[in-house]
Amino acid sequence: MESGKAGASVTIYLVDYVRKTRIPIGSLEERRKGDRGDNKTGLLKLARKRYAKTPDVAFRICLGIR
Repeated sequence: MESGKAGASVTIYLVDYVRKTRIPIGSLEERRKGDRGDNKTGLLKLARKRYAKTPDVAFRICLGIR
């Protein structure tokens, strides 16, 4: 996802620290047109709220942003 690109899809991963892999569990859409400085943080909070059932799982969620 490039900064400032509205409509870009961001893949949400669950990190398996034992096997050192990332498992895709869903995606979110970036809706902000301009960079506000905390876009990635906001997306991470939304992903944790939407996909985490427990605090342990919330800690293991990451975004697929390059």
